[in-house]
Amino acid sequence: MKTFLILLVLALIASSCGFRKYVWFISIGYGAAVALIGAGQLTLFRHALTVGTALQCVLFILYGCRLSGYLVYRDRKTAYTRRMKGEVKQNDGVSFGAKLAIWISASILYALQTSPVTFRLMNGSGTDALCVIGLLISAAGLTLEAAADLQKNWAKKKNPGRFVDTGLFRLVRCPNYFGEMIFWTGVFVSGITICRGAAEWICALLGYAGIIYVMFGGARRLEIRQDKNYGADPEYQKYKSTTPIMIPFIPLYSVKNHKWLVA
Repeated sequence: MKTFLILLVLALIASSCGFRKYVWFISIGYGAAVALIGAGQLTLFRHALTVGTALQCVLFILYGCRLSGYLVYRDRKTAYTRRMKGEVKQNDGVSFGAKLAIWISASILYALQTSPVTFRLMNGSGTDALCVIGLLISAAGLTLEAAADLQKNWAKKKNPGRFVDTGLFRLVRCPNYFGEMIFWTGVFVSGITICRGAAEWICALLGYAGIIYVMFGGARRLEIRQDKNYGADPEYQKYKSTTPIMIPFIPLYSVKNHKWLVA
């Protein structure tokens, strides 16, 4: 429990940048928190690391640095911030109490998401088959997410006013979210054999279910925004009605009406 609390404190420190701009709690601060948790795991368990567990920690660092770096670049070097004006509540419109609640709840989620690796290290489980399988799944998810972000950035540079339906976006409308879900699926899979007791299982399940919920909530927000921007375009309507929103080949084409997805 002490180790888990230390990692939670690291998540709180890393995501505290959100007090400057509240959306950073769940964007730049998210990536920074995962990266710092990975570094914290490497430090706290430096004498008990195996190749597998060390690679899991390194993946967290790579994941977090890539995500935060990409989001900083997007905010500073692209038209994303301008496009989002009016669609996201401005920083001065969010009370300190609301910011505090977002900061704490988001940081708890980040600690829970990474908990399967934390528990593997705490329980001295070392590297087993599921650790390796989880690593491979997570690496595939990270690669997919990074490729999707790059493809969208390139497409928007070519044609800023058009929706993206090239590359990975031919298969699924939110390939970056799909890649993120794959990444955390790998983390969860890696912990299946090492959770001891109800508390560890609850932590791992809450972390995994939480990030899947957040991804579907993000897909809903994106769909609403794209309907507003491109809804009158017949090509977009055809694309939307024939391309799954979250998971390739699964015929789920819309989540806009699922109002319980409010993440």
